[in-house]
Amino acid sequence: MAHTIESVVIAGAGQAGGRAAEALRARGFRGSVTMIGDEPHPPYERPQLSKALLQSPETPIAYIKPARDWDEALGVRLVTGAAAVDCDADRRILTTADGGAFPFDRLLLATGTRPRRLAALDDAPLEVQYLRNVEDAFRFRRHIGARSRIVIIGGGVIGLEAACAAAKSGCRVTVIESEARLLARAFPGLISDLVAERHRNHGVEFIFGTTVSGGGSGSVRLSNGEAIAADLVLVGIGVAPSTGLAERIKLPTTGGIAVDACGRTAAPDIFCAGDAALQWSRCHGRAIRVETWANAQNQAIAVAANMIGEVKEYNDAPWFWTDQYDLNIQVAGDMCDAEQIVRGDPSRAKFSIVAMHGSEVVGALSVNAAKDMAMFRRIIAMNARPSRADLESPSYDLRAALKSQ
Repeated sequence: MAHTIESVVIAGAGQAGGRAAEALRARGFRGSVTMIGDEPHPPYERPQLSKALLQSPETPIAYIKPARDWDEALGVRLVTGAAAVDCDADRRILTTADGGAFPFDRLLLATGTRPRRLAALDDAPLEVQYLRNVEDAFRFRRHIGARSRIVIIGGGVIGLEAACAAAKSGCRVTVIESEARLLARAFPGLISDLVAERHRNHGVEFIFGTTVSGGGSGSVRLSNGEAIAADLVLVGIGVAPSTGLAERIKLPTTGGIAVDACGRTAAPDIFCAGDAALQWSRCHGRAIRVETWANAQNQAIAVAANMIGEVKEYNDAPWFWTDQYDLNIQVAGDMCDAEQIVRGDPSRAKFSIVAMHGSEVVGALSVNAAKDMAMFRRIIAMNARPSRADLESPSYDLRAALKSQ
């Protein structure tokens, strides 16, 4: 079937788009591959935006590969600075804002996400930014270097990683979180408390249970009437899937771009992978979007194979990590709405938490316990079912759970 496909177009030149293009060539596809991105850069991995790029002004952008290699080494046409805005699914032509027209036999939507905006600060007379591209990271890094007063709205992973980088460099940092604790969406309360303690030890202040109502010159106003001084406000209140192109094709887009296990959308020969894809998660028991580095990479690789006629279902459990101060925290699967078992000693900041539905392990979280996490990811993938007593025992060798399968 693959020999009948002459052209593949990838809408989106981020990690998912880049890895899909690589995978097409790795699997022997010799037709034309065109990758279109609205940023001026070749594909890069986004975790560096809140991690490595904020740590030092000398840190360079880590591209998936140099721009020239896409063409010279892979034979992939890379079109940057061009936003894909429309698609004629019947005629199979993708168009860009600058009038470009790109015919395709297969189309991959790798359009990713966009930051959720905080309307209360849209016209505020102070510097407000989001953290979505390398220019955003460089801008934030300049404020770190100037030891600015920084207010971060949102106590999720991205905001806290930015807070960590700023606090370590001597900035005055205040985090505003509307929930009663940090990381409430995906982390147990035990981890919220541990992370908050580390941040407070580095001078970060937290204000919980309130929102931002507006901003003035040099400050933000809170819904409780308080004003917080700020040279810069970083908004990190989550992202929304970029579904504009999918909507033009009249695809279902409620909550994301719906796909099956092979990455197929409801439109023939149109696929989707990465942060915008709404995919089934066995761990969660429902369709979700997975906003992680691993999913953008691995789902894109699997979907690329399906685009050229293979059948390769993708059902990896979600996995991500965050590094904050001396804490390496990794999460796999679903940690919410499940029975939780602690393995190890939290007081030593080296332990794991296992999430279970009955006898099934549906999630795991590790703190400075990367070896445990490597095993838990395999346990979840294999649907292994170690007993609660074994999981609670620090002396239990997790490899035994795999041998019993």
